[in-house]
Amino acid sequence: MTLTGKRIIVLGGSSGIGLAVAQAAAGQGATVVIASSRQARVDEALATLPAQAEGHALDLSDAAAVAGLFAGLGAFDHLVFTAGGPLKLGLLPDMRLDVALSYFGLRYFGALMAAKHGSPHIRPGGSITFTSGLAATRPRAGWALGASICSAMEGLTRALAVELAPLRVNIVAPGIVRSPLWSDMTEADREALYRTTAETLPAGHAGETAEVAEAYLYAMRQTYGTGQVIAVDGGGGLV
Repeated sequence: MTLTGKRIIVLGGSSGIGLAVAQAAAGQGATVVIASSRQARVDEALATLPAQAEGHALDLSDAAAVAGLFAGLGAFDHLVFTAGGPLKLGLLPDMRLDVALSYFGLRYFGALMAAKHGSPHIRPGGSITFTSGLAATRPRAGWALGASICSAMEGLTRALAVELAPLRVNIVAPGIVRSPLWSDMTEADREALYRTTAETLPAGHAGETAEVAEAYLYAMRQTYGTGQVIAVDGGGGLV
């Protein structure tokens, strides 16, 4: 139950929760490989990680690109998928099918292709950890797309935990976290969201990426839980 000497792939590891996971894992002695869509952002993230960390820029919704990445990486111990752009919020009458399909292309099908092409390279005792969210169980108006993807990801997690056993497959479901996920909102609306969250949650504050990252580290270190949704939502599922 240690990450020392383990090799961990973090897809979406250049910012937000993914970067926090990469930093925390590296701090526990793991060697990390991050991948994201923009080279500049990958380079910025690598500057915060140990010298032995690797970074790759590719379109994680492109199945061929994902297959090529894993073909070149070789064996590793754990795969973490946190990739996803800002949340697409909006009411049903304003929803565009092309936007919805594009959103699923990265967050769902990107994760599915990562599992398909990455799982054969995971060493015995390894794991896959996906990312969901509180929207799966406590959606708000305008969150139909995000809620759908989160629910689909949780179903995928359970199915792959059975299919890929004894490889462990789990998913972390964060609540409202201060991260680039909300960057499509104005700063005023974002701060209002965090403030309202703090006022209503049992935990009394919005989440931070570093504390959510601990759930991913737990999912990798432990050896008995699989097919599980690990909620880190400040009690958001209760209110």
